[in-house]
Amino acid sequence: MSSGNDTTLQHAVFYLTGILGLANVHVWISIPFCLMYLTSILGNSVILFIIKTEPSLHEPMYYFLSMLAVTDLGLSFSTIPTTLGIFMLNAREISHDACFAQLFFIHLFSVTESAVLLSMAFDRFVAICNPLRYESILTSSRIAKMGLLSLLRGFALILPLPILLKQHRYCQDNVLSHSYCLHQEVMKMACSDIRVNSIYGLYLTLFSEGLDFLLILASYVMILKTVLSIDSHQRCFKALNTCMSHICIVLLFYMPEIALSLIYRFVKISSPYFQIALSYMSLLVPPLMNPIVYSMKTKPIRARIIRVFKK
Repeated sequence: MSSGNDTTLQHAVFYLTGILGLANVHVWISIPFCLMYLTSILGNSVILFIIKTEPSLHEPMYYFLSMLAVTDLGLSFSTIPTTLGIFMLNAREISHDACFAQLFFIHLFSVTESAVLLSMAFDRFVAICNPLRYESILTSSRIAKMGLLSLLRGFALILPLPILLKQHRYCQDNVLSHSYCLHQEVMKMACSDIRVNSIYGLYLTLFSEGLDFLLILASYVMILKTVLSIDSHQRCFKALNTCMSHICIVLLFYMPEIALSLIYRFVKISSPYFQIALSYMSLLVPPLMNPIVYSMKTKPIRARIIRVFKK
């Protein structure tokens, strides 16, 4: 009994890792990471400011874009402390509770962003397939309820993760391969049975992000069917063009997430760099690219940004 307690106390922290083999240049690596974080925070903040201050943008599509910007900010702020701590200060230690809290918020904002992307797909579906009822279906109160439901669903699904992890003893080396905590990696550090964690984690992936992705695909199948029935090529192109930003964001968000989850569970890759690259892509690229894509592809936002900088 005493031996077990000693082992548990000996490993009371996890050790985060930057990029393997590049510890000597972590300070230099911190520069692009800082730029990515600053760009994502500034870009999403600008999107929120423009939508809030521009009355012509107070429409369902832009309300959903505001929700996306908020979740992107939450995702960035969840990973900033430990990532920059590793690359700039070599601060590797993180307590179990801090690690569990970080993974809770990372997965919470990821699942919430998935739900927001599904809501945006529904917005495009209604706008193209049933435009006459668009305003009556997507009222301000209904949009607010959809946003709140997305957050509550994420909270309810993610809350069991830190609770389950807290039940285990961690008596191994406890060296994580990323600069932040993820459930699928932390659970493998436990020296007790993790089958419940693994099954619940897979269930969580399939019935949150996996199901959302399938519903988004289904909505775009119906959108494409409607668009192809339009006689005018100009109107057909215009309808598809309104979806391009959302399609790009969906691909940027889901592809690394799904690939990373499957690799952790079913595929053994000798090189860890591929997993590390996918992990960073899944958490850093969407918050960085979302405001850039929507600024470039959405004319009202692009015009408003140009006016702001001209002033």
